[in-house]
Amino acid sequence: MLPVYTEDEIRAAVPPADAVRVIRDAFRADGLGRTTVPDVINLAIPGTQGEFHIKTAYVAGIPHVAVKVASGFYENAARGLPTGTGMMALFDASTGMPAALLLDNGYLTDVRTGAAGAVAADVLARVSIETVGVIGSGVQARHQIRCLREVRQFTRLVAWSIDREGLEVYCDEMRDSFGLDAFAAAGAEAVARAADVLITATPARAAIVMASWVRPGTHVTALGSDGPGKQELDPRLVAAADLFVVDRLSQCRRLGELQHALAARLMREEDVHAELGQIVAGRLPGRTHDREITVADLTGVGFQDTAIASLAFERLERRACR
Repeated sequence: MLPVYTEDEIRAAVPPADAVRVIRDAFRADGLGRTTVPDVINLAIPGTQGEFHIKTAYVAGIPHVAVKVASGFYENAARGLPTGTGMMALFDASTGMPAALLLDNGYLTDVRTGAAGAVAADVLARVSIETVGVIGSGVQARHQIRCLREVRQFTRLVAWSIDREGLEVYCDEMRDSFGLDAFAAAGAEAVARAADVLITATPARAAIVMASWVRPGTHVTALGSDGPGKQELDPRLVAAADLFVVDRLSQCRRLGELQHALAARLMREEDVHAELGQIVAGRLPGRTHDREITVADLTGVGFQDTAIASLAFERLERRACR
């Protein structure tokens, strides 16, 4: 019988530190040309603020292939339901036989996205930072901080969200859980101007961070734009960044912040500095001095799902055999 694992089991098996490690390895494999990644399937549901993403990939050296279905229904909060959920089906990479069903309710997607932000910051942010800015107050705002703490030390958090009540809860949680000096800002501009590392984690469809707000030396991780029409950054910020890095060029030109800079004719695909995997693998440089503005455009790539799901399954199998 096909093993089925639940969210609680999966959460216990894959803490943030391990997620960062395995996602770093996955980006390195991608930078070395060891991944096979098909296009993402995006399905927007007419008449709702709801969508489905389907992602998969093969990574040489990983014994499994994951097929992930994730949903984002942004009106669910008013119904007392999570805005995002999902599950992963895992297959043996050598035979194609089903290996497991991971009923993670989106946890593996959330933690691997947080880990990808940490991997990007590790090669693109200044070594010494003090203030992290977060725009958004949802699940991903939390995972980005949990994972970023694995690669950088910082003491201060400034955040803003359109959900004022959720923002206050978020800041309280960041103070209580991590001992951060966390406070709510009056708006996105105040966050951007204060941040050494700026994280945008929203479902926005228009720019909420303007180019003129971002100081020299800032690193920006933008992860909300993962579908056609989504946008968080001013295209002029994308075009003017000293280093603009994508997780997958073929995805970002269609789904990420890059789509808007290309549409505005502010940059060409050739102006993209690198895919993140190329930097992690040492094939191209990351940040080289402290005054550079760096931007990571993260749309989420299937090789991340295969890597995190295979890790979870191996851990869960090992525990089941004890």
